[in-house]
Amino acid sequence: MAVLSVDILFDAAVRIQIAERSISITFAQDSIRIKFPTTRRLAEFLEVPHYYVLPYFAMMEQEDLVTRAERVGIRTTIKGSRKMIDLMKEKYLQETEDIVGIPVFQEIIKKFPSQ
Repeated sequence: MAVLSVDILFDAAVRIQIAERSISITFAQDSIRIKFPTTRRLAEFLEVPHYYVLPYFAMMEQEDLVTRAERVGIRTTIKGSRKMIDLMKEKYLQETEDIVGIPVFQEIIKKFPSQ
């Protein structure tokens, strides 16, 4: 049985974005939302059955890290965006800057500092 956690799913989400060289970010007045890969894509990437990841998404919604909307997909909340940005900054800085650009990512880091 595979061991999963919220941290593993966030890490997998960033690695998928890096592999696909695509990070979808939505900017709003005082927030930033980052599109999360689908539950099926994460399960495929982590090589686990789809139903293994579903309880973690319920947990992440309960912890206010992500929000799911019909036909829109899964996006991070402010809290989830901060978690993902911290992960990108700490483990995947070069790769993230290569995709979004250094000036853009540095502005995101400034606007949404670690807590």
